Amino acid sequence: MRESSQHSPILRCGKTSISILRYGKIVRATDFSLLVDRVRASCCSSKRDINSIKINGTSSLPTTKVELPTTQAIIYGQTAFTAAPSVVAPLIADSTGAGIKEPGNSRQNIPTEKKLVDPYRQGGLIVEGGVGYRQTVVIRSYEVGADKTATLETILNLLQETALNHVWMSGLLGDGFGATHEMVRNNLIWVVTRMYLDVDTYPIWGEIMEIDTWVGASGKNGMRRDWLIKNYDTQQVFARATSTWVMMNDHTRRLSKMPEEVRDEISPWFINKQAINEDAAEKIMKLDDKATYVVSNLKPKRSDLDMNHHVNNVKYVRWMLETLPEKFLESHQLSSIELEYRRECGRSDVVQSLCKPDIDGEQEQQDIDVKILGGLALGSEIIEGSGRFGPFKIQPMRYTHLLQVKGDEKNEEIVRDGSQAVKVAGV
Repeated sequence: MRESSQHSPILRCGKTSISILRYGKIVRATDFSLLVDRVRASCCSSKRDINSIKINGTSSLPTTKVELPTTQAIIYGQTAFTAAPSVVAPLIADSTGAGIKEPGNSRQNIPTEKKLVDPYRQGGLIVEGGVGYRQTVVIRSYEVGADKTATLETILNLLQETALNHVWMSGLLGDGFGATHEMVRNNLIWVVTRMYLDVDTYPIWGEIMEIDTWVGASGKNGMRRDWLIKNYDTQQVFARATSTWVMMNDHTRRLSKMPEEVRDEISPWFINKQAINEDAAEKIMKLDDKATYVVSNLKPKRSDLDMNHHVNNVKYVRWMLETLPEKFLESHQLSSIELEYRRECGRSDVVQSLCKPDIDGEQEQQDIDVKILGGLALGSEIIEGSGRFGPFKIQPMRYTHLLQVKGDEKNEEIVRDGSQAVKVAGV
């Protein structure tokens, strides 16, 4: 390990210092942790207080900034990426708190400047010229179902988490749930109006995944966010997703135009790239109480609320899936889901979930031996599986969902869903 006076951030504790630059390259997050332990061990051996350990300098020194030239390679995991030119970012603030925002809770350490890498979140602004975000995740035991594959809720939660981490790393995060500084000043929050997820293969327990996300413009007052989910080792794309977001006034709960100061804040991060090349989206039909499956009196729990004080959109998907018969859920996986959000759902709302299979859209097969949902059938010889059994190979079954708030005089729609599901092999 060698020191670099120009580009190397330093771990310091008293006279102990270790360069975070190894052979001209930023070390991996695992190596970073080892370096921290080494400095702490040195401090403890000399009876120093480990709380005196500072990263990028001591309290008597200014925060060190890392500037990587275009030829500098950032080592992340086992893959090297070329850094964007003139990207300057604080790694971690010193004891003065420089480069750190403390919105009432200093434990968050929200950065006020763009950060290039984050060893704790296993992510960094290392794609799309330094404005796209990439994060490595491991599928954990509590994120999979009985078949050891990640659940749909897990996928949606990972999309949400990487999106928020992207804003975190950008230095734009204010006090809200993904809201920027100017949005907070204008009492604005983000709300999703549409989400489309296309799954080729579900990750399995213990699998290492790589998630890329970026944003772009959507009309005059909206923002588009896209994702790619890939296997870390093979770079095989497992899933793609896209979404559309607009702003809502947090006080009036009404949609708002995008203020120019907010547009100026976020537009430098926009990329003209799509994870899913879509044609004109088909309108999802509205269901009524005569739908094939109906579940009523669904009530949000306090744990279902997010930081914007409404029911998190992942909960909607759980309600919709619970409307389907258990036998169907045991034998099928979703290959795509399209959600159209109509209104927010609050803590006191009583929700009804409706579902209707689109039997006319199902591919007819001979030698039918599997019957599902009132006559809908697939031949076993065409069932080739999904998730850990391999990619989807068959014509999927389509169905429509609706969540609505039950009212005394009329029902109000929360979200419409048009989804596709396929039979899992061996079930």
